[in-house]
Amino acid sequence: MKYCNSLTSYSRFKTREVMVGGIGFGGKNPIRVQSMTTADTMDTMATVEESIRMIEAGCELVRITAPSKKDAENLKNIKEELLKRGYSIPIVADIHFTPNAAEIAAGIVEKVRINPGNYADKKKFEEIEYTDKSYQDELNRIREKFTPLVKICKENKTAMRIGTNHGSLSDRILSRYGDTPKGMVESAMEFLRICRDENFHEIILSMKASNTRVMVQAYRLLVAEMIKENMNYPLHLGVTEAGEAEDGRIKSAVGIGALLEDGIGDTIRVSLTEAPEDEMPVAFNLLKNFNKRKNEIKIKNILKYPLNPFEYIKRKSKSVKNIGGKNVPVVLTLLDKKNNIKPSSFYPYGYNYSIPLDKWNINDQATDYIFLGDNDIDFEIPGTLRLIYNFKKWKISKKGYPLFKAKEYITSTDLSNEINFVELSINDFSNELIEKVKKNKNAVIILNTNNSNGVAEQRRVFIDLINQKVDTPVIIKREYNKISSELLQLHAASDIGALLIDGLGDGIVINNHQDGDGLHINSTSFGILQASRTRISKTEYISCPSCGRTLFDLQETTAKIRKVTDHLKGVKIGIMGCIVNGPGEMADADYGYVGTRPGKITLYKEKNIVKKNIDEVDAVDALIDLIKENGDWVDK
Repeated sequence: MKYCNSLTSYSRFKTREVMVGGIGFGGKNPIRVQSMTTADTMDTMATVEESIRMIEAGCELVRITAPSKKDAENLKNIKEELLKRGYSIPIVADIHFTPNAAEIAAGIVEKVRINPGNYADKKKFEEIEYTDKSYQDELNRIREKFTPLVKICKENKTAMRIGTNHGSLSDRILSRYGDTPKGMVESAMEFLRICRDENFHEIILSMKASNTRVMVQAYRLLVAEMIKENMNYPLHLGVTEAGEAEDGRIKSAVGIGALLEDGIGDTIRVSLTEAPEDEMPVAFNLLKNFNKRKNEIKIKNILKYPLNPFEYIKRKSKSVKNIGGKNVPVVLTLLDKKNNIKPSSFYPYGYNYSIPLDKWNINDQATDYIFLGDNDIDFEIPGTLRLIYNFKKWKISKKGYPLFKAKEYITSTDLSNEINFVELSINDFSNELIEKVKKNKNAVIILNTNNSNGVAEQRRVFIDLINQKVDTPVIIKREYNKISSELLQLHAASDIGALLIDGLGDGIVINNHQDGDGLHINSTSFGILQASRTRISKTEYISCPSCGRTLFDLQETTAKIRKVTDHLKGVKIGIMGCIVNGPGEMADADYGYVGTRPGKITLYKEKNIVKKNIDEVDAVDALIDLIKENGDWVDK
């Protein structure tokens, strides 16, 4: 099924224009950036002040939660105060369980957002067997409850976002489609079809999830379904519950970036557990990665596409040492430009040498390979670390493993019996090279690109390798030109994550051509692998960005939980401000910490409530006890 314009040339999927107030979304409009307030909606001045900070940071659409009729009614006061201060930015009311609140809001603000999973549908984590008739009866009931809102929106020229969240699929959808991207799409399409029956088209769609793979697959499937049904509604992109700091930025860039690479997306939100105004610079920096695509080098069309874009299947590759096969992707580090390499030079890459103890300490984010070029070292290295040298250097010393350029590899008869790294770009591929790589059981390709549309070019190479039945492992290499730490973080996550999401790549290497950013590059590399769910090296936090429904200080609580649990490699902890998305969105988590009422926290083990309404002051200790009880705790 078709889901994008092109796999080899950057081109936005053309959607219809939807006006939200005076701002156009989709069509020929630029990709819009939006965010959501965290203040209590009933606190008019706090919400207004926060909205102004967001607007001045570049926010083009302000979303405000309206969980009750009173909250919805107060949107009028918020809007009037903003107008009084000279801000006419469109407002969207975020609705979950309360249809009458949505109907009130639709007459006040420029847009309402409803979540099909809990708007007029049921979410009680119950398994229900539906016959075709009982299923249709439920659809008829939903139509009856939803249609009044559609008519109000149509009458008031109020736009609507039908926003499906992976974590809040209804019991009905789960019973028929399971916890799948298909279920997410169908949940939205049911409501969309009702809108179309009422001749209402001012609609924007979203398919948000905390799992980047699920999110990407759901959006692609939605576009494919829209094409099939002759629809082209604008799309809002976001990784929900992405978290904070580095983790939140990388995770958002992997998910949003992968879709932007496909040309999918008309508006974005980077959902961070931080002040909402902090989200805007991150979003704009991510979008910078797509402003240069006009200079892309033309790539030959893909005639036979062997991948399923709606399902994660890792490319089959043979195992060469710890690279490829069923191994997790490796991280390769470049130290070929560094002079006078000492044991301390390895510190940014996860290896800390203790002089008094004459011992290496290795952390969970220790790089797997270091490329030294022509450099020498005169000290013993940790047993887990492997070194790579330029071919000519290796040929003399026979230490470590060689790195060949394409011509060197084709002509050389002197090969390593263990690993032969071959650095290539798309123009280096020839029948001669392919045949040699096929015959050499120890070859590993390092795939580079200088194309502004590097993702498409590298994807093209992967597809050719698959179609030619070449199972050589491939390490993805991306180079940047001394860009800032945040740009590097976001752009590398977008560029490399887009391939990893599709099961392409057996390792990664990032070069920023800049001294002193080794620690940042290493952390970014492992962060990308974690966000794409291909290699877990640390605790994962599924943390909501906060809103007016939040029942505790999310930033403070997340920091508190992170401080005591950040050593629990592979453990996933959900930190949710309220019950709306909490249980569902953290269904993928091992443990959940959810605000249930002011000052009270409920703890979950996976989807199950374990301890209910704990005093907030005791809740973090109770979470630690729960982790210990289930055997997942280790001491620092």
